[in-house]
Amino acid sequence: MKVLIVGGGGREHALAWKAIQSRHIDELHVAPGNPGIGRFAWCHPDVEATDVAGQVDLARRLGIDLVIVGPEAPLAAGLVDALAAEGIRAFGPTAAAARIESSKAYAKEVMTAAGVPTAAYADFTDYEQALAYIEARPGPIVIKADGLAAGKGVQVCANLDEARAALRATMVEGAFAEAGSRVVIEEVLEGQEVTVLAFSDGRTVKQMVAAQDHKRIGEGDTGPNTGGMGAYAPVPAYTEAVADEVQRRILEPTIAELARRGTPFVGCLFAGLMLTAGGPKVIEFNARFGDPETQVVLPLLENDLLEVMQACVDGRLHEVDLRFRSGAAVNVVLASAGYPGSYAKGMPISGLVEADQTGVTVFHAGTAFNDEGQVVTAGGRVLGVMAMGPTLRDALDLAYAGVAQIQFEGKTYRRDIGWRAF
Repeated sequence: MKVLIVGGGGREHALAWKAIQSRHIDELHVAPGNPGIGRFAWCHPDVEATDVAGQVDLARRLGIDLVIVGPEAPLAAGLVDALAAEGIRAFGPTAAAARIESSKAYAKEVMTAAGVPTAAYADFTDYEQALAYIEARPGPIVIKADGLAAGKGVQVCANLDEARAALRATMVEGAFAEAGSRVVIEEVLEGQEVTVLAFSDGRTVKQMVAAQDHKRIGEGDTGPNTGGMGAYAPVPAYTEAVADEVQRRILEPTIAELARRGTPFVGCLFAGLMLTAGGPKVIEFNARFGDPETQVVLPLLENDLLEVMQACVDGRLHEVDLRFRSGAAVNVVLASAGYPGSYAKGMPISGLVEADQTGVTVFHAGTAFNDEGQVVTAGGRVLGVMAMGPTLRDALDLAYAGVAQIQFEGKTYRRDIGWRAF
């Protein structure tokens, strides 16, 4: 079969890496792709992920059998709807179902209707009303831009001064543009944070192995939030009993409520969870594979990825028995100096071949070719170094050995990925 993956980051590299292993693959295309993906698939750098018409046209011209949509923006823009209108099969939710991510206020509405445990909240479109709300609650609080903000629209505020500053930046100064015209303000949940990715065909939902992301830029989970500085799977705190509770109280009710609304969710549902003293609660839902969680979950998946995705599209996920290999997987993100703030681009990268020889897999997240054909930095998160091992410690040792081989000016990374597991 001919497959098109939409996107060009580390998540899409991991999806492509797993898809190319399928016994069903004949041709693999990725748009726009990146230099790492280009080593084994056809890349189409002239078609941006958010170019809905361009992606549909590309799929039609190539005779694509299945489109896999990676990022959230094209899902929210209706790419799956547009593909369906042309009779092209796609793994991913419609724009209506993707509102579970594209509007945090809507996600809260769905959770409330489904009885899903989550943080207490209120949402506002008026700045003065929102300010009055936080001033009546001077303790720690979470302020979220309602719309898509590339993973950076969530601000955890320790006190009232921080909350005032975050609210002003979001609603008045336009730090997240239109995404911040509405805010969701939540109580702070305490506990370990985990990510559960789950396949869904609109009726059945099946969990993948849980992962733990490291969102803060600094070691010990300090500094500003990022899109993710690394991840590992599985998570020791996510026991079988917790998984059963998440299935029963969170995943199944959410999928059922979306179906009841006439917007069945087909694709990968991302559940960001806090394991609180009162049980697991939802921090957020996303409508697609997580980044960097995908880079540690898919390597542990034993199933043929395309077979699982086709079962989702066909509405027969109940026939699939998901299997995961034993051991652990780790992904360490190498970022540009200054990230998640401003950063330079175009720094030459060396050591990629040497890293491969250590036994790791290097996923490209923000890279490009310069005029001399050399791979250079082109984003805040540049590379993800993934390793597997019989234990988490083995995987970490191998991953950091790979990290040591790769060099570029300003290379920044966390040396404590997986620390909560120990």
